[in-house]
Amino acid sequence: MPLKDLPPDARPREKLLARGAAALSDAELLALLLRTGIKGKGVLQMAQELLELKKSSADDNDGFDGIAGLLHASADDLKRVKGLGPAKRAELVAVLELARRALAQQLKERTIFATPDAVKNYLQLHLAAKKHEVFAVLFLDVQNKLLALEELFRGTLTQLSVA
Repeated sequence: MPLKDLPPDARPREKLLARGAAALSDAELLALLLRTGIKGKGVLQMAQELLELKKSSADDNDGFDGIAGLLHASADDLKRVKGLGPAKRAELVAVLELARRALAQQLKERTIFATPDAVKNYLQLHLAAKKHEVFAVLFLDVQNKLLALEELFRGTLTQLSVA
């Protein structure tokens, strides 16, 4: 259904301005970025399909699985989506990179490494999208604040040789 056919208070832009970004679904937020759909497919439907899209990978279970999974999508992953030309792909990749950088900055500014979950979340943010094994070291100060994340070795998709 085209956005113009929706009641004004159900349209993503108007809904965001009236009730705030938290009132929108993931698909509605994504639709705002996409701006337009394609012939036969409205922007909301296109956004929902993008969130449910499977990544091109040998692992069939490796899908975007919503916004969190989309955060690690590459321009090549997005290339498979009909209606996402170079401009929209570049815009999405840029917004996703801004989100990653904002999360990384928040994590780096806090004393976050007090729990194993905090370390896991940080490493997932930085390493989950890698298409190869990584052996990395976290350097912390005495207050458990991150000084650096240094990649020491890289491997293949399934193995890593550490010397």
